[in-house]
Amino acid sequence: MNTDIINDLNEELEGVIEEGYSYLQSEELQEKIQELKTESELLIRKHPIKSVLIGAATGYLLARLLK
Repeated sequence: MNTDIINDLNEELEGVIEEGYSYLQSEELQEKIQELKTESELLIRKHPIKSVLIGAATGYLLARLLK
């Protein structure tokens, strides 16, 4: 009985992994990622000093949190 439960869970897990992989490969997601990248680049070019300061502050805070 335990092996049946484990086999069922393995099959469900494989299905979920395949769904996730296919979603990551979808063109819609790739387009959204490209759009976000483009918008980020434009924002950084528009406000370079602010972007560097925000990046430095974020890096500092993450370093302190993960230390």
